[in-house]
Amino acid sequence: MPNTGEDTESEERVSATDRLGNAAFLAVMGLARLLPYRQRIGLVGWFFSRTLGPLAGWTARARANLSLAMPELDAPQRRQIARDVLDNAGRSMAEIYSGRAFTDRIAAADPLTGPGLDALADAAQAERPVILACAHFGNYDAMRAALSARGWPVGALYRPMNNDAFNAHYIPAIRAISEPVFPRGRAGFAAMLKFLRGGGMLALGFDQFVQDGTELQFFGLPSRTVLTPAELALRYDALLVPIYGIRQPDGLSFVVEVGRPVDHTTAQQMMQALNDDLEARIRARPGQWFWVHRRWKKRRRG
Repeated sequence: MPNTGEDTESEERVSATDRLGNAAFLAVMGLARLLPYRQRIGLVGWFFSRTLGPLAGWTARARANLSLAMPELDAPQRRQIARDVLDNAGRSMAEIYSGRAFTDRIAAADPLTGPGLDALADAAQAERPVILACAHFGNYDAMRAALSARGWPVGALYRPMNNDAFNAHYIPAIRAISEPVFPRGRAGFAAMLKFLRGGGMLALGFDQFVQDGTELQFFGLPSRTVLTPAELALRYDALLVPIYGIRQPDGLSFVVEVGRPVDHTTAQQMMQALNDDLEARIRARPGQWFWVHRRWKKRRRG
């Protein structure tokens, strides 16, 4: 087909939007960094919950997902949880961009606890591969900082953002918390497997919709779930543990809880166990999970 110029115009619009969004984000973070740590974290949380979330449609999407998964909640409860969700998201982003101020706080607190901590320590001592099953709950980077502070080798798989201008500062920010980090893609996956086989602890998310995932249950609803964490645990005889960086009532500190290791059975059974564990955590603290995800999307046909 002849080039009508529409693709170029679309790319230019997207690029301009990306640049504008990135500039706005940097302006907010630049202002926040002028403040002491406590006020900085609170300010960005407020900005996400009261301004960015409603404008971006995230608040409405969170409330819609809450209606679907937790219909027992009334409208005021859904509104408050959605506000808490965006406040937590903003605080988490501010923490990522606080660098040493964030990681030093985590190291000083040594917040690791939970029924799976001894098994995790044993795996580290034996240099046994570990899969850390993590979710967008609390701040998962608190987990990376806490494990790294103990001298344990913790790596993570990440998806670069679609906004290249944003990636230019976001990727260095997550690297500053702990390394290595591996981008999704063939090269990143190969490096990730080498790290895992060498006895590393690899953080893998499992709480987002995956187009080619397996249909499992989450909040009593069918939800396509990635099997990769369990499949890698079975393939490399890796310890598989759920882990959560749980934000505390002060909004600044964390408990990093290592859950009980998941028994090696089948990949489907293991991932269902992780879904069930995460659901229980969310029901106890619904404002700490990122309800903005389209977790219950229907699979596209064709």
